Formats: sequence, structure tokens, C-alpha cells
Amino acid sequence: MDLQKDSVYGTSVNRAYAELLKGKTSHPVIVAVIDVGVDTVHEDLKGRIWTNAKEIPGNGIDDDGNGYIDDVHGWNFLGGKNDRNILTESYESDREYFRLQPVYGSVKDSASAKAMHLKQYGYWLQLKDKRIKDSTGNEKTIKEYTRWTMSDHYQDSVLRRAVAKDTVYYSDIENMVPSDSAGAKVRRQVLSDFRNYNIPHSLSFETLFAEDSETLETAKERIHALSIDPNAQRRDIIGDDPENINDKMYGNNDVSAGYQYHGTHVSGIIASIRGNGIGSDGIADNVIIMPVRASCDGDERDKDVALAIRYAVDNGAKVINMSFGKPFSPGKEWVDDAVRYAAKKGVLLVHGAGNDATDADTIPSYPDARFKSNGEQADNFIDVGASRADSSLVAYFSNYGKTVDIFAPGVDIYSAAPGNKYVTKSGTSDASPVVAGIAALIWSYYPALTYRQVKYCIERSATPINIMVTKPGTDEKVPFSSLSRTGGIVNAYKAILLAQQIVKKE
Repeated sequence: MDLQKDSVYGTSVNRAYAELLKGKTSHPVIVAVIDVGVDTVHEDLKGRIWTNAKEIPGNGIDDDGNGYIDDVHGWNFLGGKNDRNILTESYESDREYFRLQPVYGSVKDSASAKAMHLKQYGYWLQLKDKRIKDSTGNEKTIKEYTRWTMSDHYQDSVLRRAVAKDTVYYSDIENMVPSDSAGAKVRRQVLSDFRNYNIPHSLSFETLFAEDSETLETAKERIHALSIDPNAQRRDIIGDDPENINDKMYGNNDVSAGYQYHGTHVSGIIASIRGNGIGSDGIADNVIIMPVRASCDGDERDKDVALAIRYAVDNGAKVINMSFGKPFSPGKEWVDDAVRYAAKKGVLLVHGAGNDATDADTIPSYPDARFKSNGEQADNFIDVGASRADSSLVAYFSNYGKTVDIFAPGVDIYSAAPGNKYVTKSGTSDASPVVAGIAALIWSYYPALTYRQVKYCIERSATPINIMVTKPGTDEKVPFSSLSRTGGIVNAYKAILLAQQIVKKE
């Protein structure tokens, strides 16, 4: 939607199509989605999944000689032989703690570490502190969600009986007429929870129940993970050397492996078929999604991210979407080198800024645009915060700061889900593909533009908005324009206008 025409702080995509692109010829653009698995047979992504024309499916031969056997629709860097896959990964902080514990575990204080590398000892203390906080936080989550899931189970049974339906939605709860005091109490409590926790009305109570149960089980797994070798599963399933970037011929071709929800939702935002009457309309109307699996529940490994970027670049991607992040990046140099490689090949990277409601200038969410070697910023990298479509403007969870380049809608985003389903989801993970989709849209109609020009069009067209908003994670009121480098929300209509002006001048 468009602010002027619809009074909504949207992306002006529909206006761009109607007023600027109608009747024009577009060219296909490949967008790599580095993520979890993607449902490659989803009805709203039909014809939108990349196919490696140089590879003969299922013959067990690397036909195109790129080092990856049968990579028909992309590559899975979390896969092993015999169709095994990593479904849940450890945290980077745990892996680093495990690596440094033999060195610093017995050191009592910084005075005792003077003969060692003091900077690394400080890093060790950060890891140790995070481990303690994670343990405490997960124990608290287990207590809270054990109580909540028990309450969910009771409320679910009461609601289903009251409305005579197996799947209950907000509208059912709102309209139900309780037959007793127990039903009335449950109705009041659930409606209050929807309001207080900003739960989308499109989600069923059954889905919320399942999400609470999943959060509880995840917390239990996190506690268990603290006592085991965080690299054991990697050795068992994949068998590579995670510390060697040159050991790169690993993985398998199952890009749909594991949990497909996140990757499918991201892909749908970019590429869902427009105007087909089902699901949602994607941003770009002539785009191909290249799934590259390097993420799952847990923290991505820098080696996988770096090789995933290089794989996408080498196989023709013009835009790479990265809807993930983590607080530690021991292999950042590898990722930085891959970002530089992408720049040399004319590829634009788009990244979700993170959902921690923190200042990204002081607490980075990796990967980021700042090179470790010299502190310079990559010029082919766009970091995206999450905005809301209403007057509150900023998502309460979004990271912010001058290292965040631009904001894009990331609250209550409706898109594809595995099994030909559709769900509403929020996060900078959903804001990033909005910008990636607009980059692909620009390139599909103006393929001669460079990545610098495409980035310029996107960022220069974001009109600063000076409305006072609540800074995420605080009660402080600040101008929305202070939360990012451009100070605005992405605007496809204005970005296309700029692209047209550039093309005319050339």
C-alpha cells in the first residue's frame, strides 16, 4: 500500500506496478534465499524456484563441475551423506566457550591472564557471562511455559467445546456466548492475552498453543545442550572441518530439509505469484528463488554463511537475502571475504537487522556490513529494520541505529507456509525480503543498473519520517528518522522513479 493513496505506511509496490511499470518488459532476476529449508513445491511459488539447467537430476555426477553433486535447486550446507541433515544447531557462544574453556577455564581473574592474550580473555568472559544468562533465562522460560502450556491445554478444551469447532480463532472467541462462569473467565483471559501480547487475530488458538509448546521444548533442549559437545553433531552428520574454510565440498542437495516454515515465508514475500487469487502477492513479478540452506534452529556457522554467499554468487544470484543473525562471529573474516567477492561480481546482499530491540551500532547482529580488518562498510550490503504499517511505525522488537540502513514492513506479514498454507509472521526476517524483493523488482525492469545504483535507488527514496515513536526496548520517545541511517521506510514507487531517472541520464 501507499501512504498518500491508502493512508498506510506501506511499500507503495502496487502503485509502482500500476503507475510506472504497466506495459513494460521485465527480465528474470535470481534471488538467493540463505535460510532454513524451503518448500520448493508450494503452489504460490510454482515456477519461481531456481533450477540448475546444467545439472542432470539424480545421476550422482557433478555435471556442471561446480563442486556440488546434483545441486538441481540449490545447495544444503547442513546436509550429510545418506540423506541426513542437521535440524538443530548449537549456539556460536557455546561453540566458542567450548573452544576456549581448556585455555581460560581455570583462570581466576585478568591479573592471572596477563601472560595470555588479555583481549581474548575478555572475549572469554563475555562468552561465560552469556552462558550464565542463557542458562538462567532458559530455566525461567521452562517454569513460565510449563505453567502456560498447562493453562493453554485447559483453555483450548474449554474454547473448542464452547464454539463447537476444533480450530478456534480470535473472532470465534470474541463472538462466543459462554454457558458458564468457567467459559466466561477463559474468554476474558484469552482476549486479554491477544491484546497484551499483540497476537495477530489471524492466528488460531491451536497455533498459539503449539508455539508455546515448541518454546518450552526448545528451552529444555537449550539447557541440555550446555552439557554436551556443540560440535559432536557436526562431526557425525557432515564430517567437515568447521575451522577450515577450504574444506568446502560437503553438504547435500536437499534444500527442503528440516523446518521449512521460515525459508518458505521469506521466499513468499519476495516471489509469491502476483494476482493468482491465492495466498499473497510477492514483491517482484519476475523473480527466481535460489534456496541455499545454511541456517536452522540455533546459530549459523560463519563457514557455511561464507560458502553459501559464494555459491549463490557463482550460480547467478543478483540479490542475496539473509534473514538471520547472531551476537558472535569468530569466522567473520571468511564472511567479509565472501561479501567482497559478491561486490566484485555485482551482487547485493540484504540482511535483517535483528529482533533484540537493541542499538546495532553497539551490539552487532552478524553478519554485518562492517569489515573486521579495517572497519570500513561494505557498499553492497543493506541492513533492514522492521516497521509497522500503522502510526506507531516501529516494531517494538526491531534493532536500530546508524548501521541499520532502512526500515521496511515487518509486522503481521502474510505469506506462504509449507504445505500450501499461509500464515502471518513478524520480524526483521520478514522486513529483509521486502527490501530484497524491491531490489529484484528494480533490477528486473532496469537490468543495466549496478548494485550501487540499485542500493542508491532504494535508500535515497526512503523519505525521512519525523514522527515521534517509542525507541525499541525503552520508554523513550524519539523521531522515527533517528532509528536508521536513511531515517525512512522503503518505497518501491519512489525507488522505481529514481531508477528511471538514472537510466534516462545514461
